[in-house]
Amino acid sequence: MSDPRSADFVQSLERGLAVIRAFDATRPELTLSEVAALTDMTRAAARRFLLTLAELGYVRSDGRQFSLTPRVLELGYAYLSGLSLPAIAEPHLEALVAQVNESSSVSVLDGGDIVYVARVPTSRIMTVMISVGTRFPAYATSMGRVLLAGLGPAELERYLAGVEPAALTPRTVTGPEALRAEIGRAREQGWALVDQELEEGLRSVAAPIRDRAGQVIAAVNLSTAASRRTAGEVRRDLVPPLLETAARIEADLPHGAARRLP
Repeated sequence: MSDPRSADFVQSLERGLAVIRAFDATRPELTLSEVAALTDMTRAAARRFLLTLAELGYVRSDGRQFSLTPRVLELGYAYLSGLSLPAIAEPHLEALVAQVNESSSVSVLDGGDIVYVARVPTSRIMTVMISVGTRFPAYATSMGRVLLAGLGPAELERYLAGVEPAALTPRTVTGPEALRAEIGRAREQGWALVDQELEEGLRSVAAPIRDRAGQVIAAVNLSTAASRRTAGEVRRDLVPPLLETAARIEADLPHGAARRLP
């Protein structure tokens, strides 16, 4: 079977980025052997990439453990600095959070994940600290559901054919047809509620953000503790102000924001 990659594909760049992506919130420090295992490289290859990244200032080492340096933020800054959406959304998120006293975020779809691009928190209600750049699987999140609902039929079918949902909690929707139905429901009603599918004790509701051409380019959400609000209260009390906030963000988007993000 032939490799579908183009003749211009630079595998060494792919592997270097894989080394950077091996580190995350649950793995801030890794040994050489761990990096090699996570990236499916030999120890020699992983060592060369780590030492190169260290020389460039993206990785540091204490002699045994490796970790990323703040310089890796430069890799995402160029994207975020040219993206008007976070700057436009943030004051609206702040107003929404002040109104309902729940955390609010904006994310975009990147492959099979959502990526946070703006966030205004209240109290911490998840075990994982969320910040700009945090990624979660789209299938198990309210923002992911509305972003997937905004895909064209062919794009959605490709996603559904390639995703292998894991049961992150006992409530996570993992069946292909059930997931398809949830995405369809989000498309029809214009918002999505995810009840303890990403993490037990967490309820989240999201609405799409559309550009001037009507394309879904991002999603905005509100998240709350299940102990604080029932699913019915989320629908009654959080959905209306959330939809109003999404509309206000859309009204402030410049005409040039019609491109898909990211």
